[in-house]
Amino acid sequence: MVLHQSSTTRNTKQISSFSLHLIKGRWSMFFASVLIMSLSGAGYIFALYSGEIKTTLGYDQSTLNLVSTFKDLGGTVGIMSGLINEISPPWVVLLLGAAMSFSGYFMIWLPVTGKIGKPPVWQMCLFIFIGANSQTFANTGALVTCVTNFPQGRGAVLGLLKGFVGLSGAIISQLYHAFYGHDPKSLILFIGWLPAVVSLVFLPIIRVLKPVRHGNDLKILYNFLYVSLGLAGFLMAVIIAQHSFQFSKAEYTATAAVVVTLLLAPMAIVIREELKLWKANQDQMVDRLPTKSIAEDIGSKTPLEKEVSCWRTAFTAPERGEDFTILQALFSMDMLLLFATTAFGVGGVLTAIDNLAQIGQSLGYKKATISTFVSLVSIWNYLGRVGAGFVSEVLFVKYKFPRPLMLTIVLCIACVGHLLIAFGVSCGLYFSSVVMGFCNGAQWSLIFAIISEICGLKYYSTLLNWGAAAIPVGTYVLNVVVAGRLYDKEAERQMRAKGMVRKAGQDLTCMGVECYRRSFFIITGATVFACLLSIILVVRTRDLYRGDIYKKFRDEEGVERKMGEDNNK
Repeated sequence: MVLHQSSTTRNTKQISSFSLHLIKGRWSMFFASVLIMSLSGAGYIFALYSGEIKTTLGYDQSTLNLVSTFKDLGGTVGIMSGLINEISPPWVVLLLGAAMSFSGYFMIWLPVTGKIGKPPVWQMCLFIFIGANSQTFANTGALVTCVTNFPQGRGAVLGLLKGFVGLSGAIISQLYHAFYGHDPKSLILFIGWLPAVVSLVFLPIIRVLKPVRHGNDLKILYNFLYVSLGLAGFLMAVIIAQHSFQFSKAEYTATAAVVVTLLLAPMAIVIREELKLWKANQDQMVDRLPTKSIAEDIGSKTPLEKEVSCWRTAFTAPERGEDFTILQALFSMDMLLLFATTAFGVGGVLTAIDNLAQIGQSLGYKKATISTFVSLVSIWNYLGRVGAGFVSEVLFVKYKFPRPLMLTIVLCIACVGHLLIAFGVSCGLYFSSVVMGFCNGAQWSLIFAIISEICGLKYYSTLLNWGAAAIPVGTYVLNVVVAGRLYDKEAERQMRAKGMVRKAGQDLTCMGVECYRRSFFIITGATVFACLLSIILVVRTRDLYRGDIYKKFRDEEGVERKMGEDNNK
């Protein structure tokens, strides 16, 4: 009886010990980040509810594009979240992001549903900025923390996490149909509360851990990749089926259940790997004095040397690959080149994505087909992110292939998609939506990895968001000034040709290839310019990529491992 109680007590302690280890494990942290990122890309489905905003509030295309630009501005300008992350733990950043997500989209939902009066345009721009800006808080709180915890696999980590952001549009669409059917107004509220709830659930798990690499880390990341590919394949099949057949509410619910199951499937990988680590720790505790857990929290930073004023060193940057200060990075020629490349490269692609619904309408595509385009963008956005992340990592490690050169290749591919829209090729919007989604995703993974490799990880949370701040600059010029105004100009010309006069508050609708032809010729030229800038960056950073970027992380781990062995003797 005593032996039985002792065995039961021991088993209970072991279960409690493993449960605690599982919650604190770095793979659990990575999985939680995956779930947060898989619901943080609401900005990519703007086309699904932009028509409701335009019609309900009586906006013309220029005004709608202005709102869209503030959406892009909020979704990319994360300087504030980066600075907050420098002085506070990740859970603070995620908590603020959850609050912003709900409040921003809730305030958009109110006037669209008629619960409050029509607000001024500047207020709508503010609301969508706040809602979209929550995405940068998720990026900083989850993605930056994962890159810090897995520094030697940053390409694969960035590709996976940004890939799930790319899938998030299709994921949210399936869940939305299961909850609300076909009600774009409810979609606005849905993208406000769902990401906020998920972030709140995983607040205690997301934190910075001591980055210790194991030989099978990349293999485990590949297991996550295989699950995500299965999810992407299922979503693609469902999208095609929904385009071909009319789904009932029960069928939407069934597909959403499968999506949720596939999202949670990596938990099996997490439990398996954390169980291995836990058993290894238990064996060590039997043989020697208790050692610190591999996934150890990093507490307060210990100053190693007296800090010199950042203003004094602003123009004396260290070698590429070392830790830059924020000012050193901002004033470096490499970051300025990358900033301009991002503005014109990603800005052009986002202009195409944001106007996809209007482009499809002008070219005579049906609403169901346009919805398919939006979902295809989301799927190929994912494939671009994971493809660029994993492929660039393998090519760099094996062949020293520089990531900036891969960015140049992606920009060249984007030019093809822009020209298909400009020429209005028959059924070309299918292929163009694939190209736009792929190139948008690939650029995100590559740009974020390049920033970490050139400027280091010390201030990565701020520098990552500074690089992303280039995107609204490009989208404002290309989306509002170019695409929006030229669209409205052509729409007004068509209205005058029919002998009609536009009434106050009446939205403008343009039909035909001419609506976007000149715009996308200009956007193609801007993308070619971005290609040239990226080639200059390739030349400037060739010595960095010929070397061993990850050497210093291996050296640091070797020193820590040796110190641990000495302490256990």
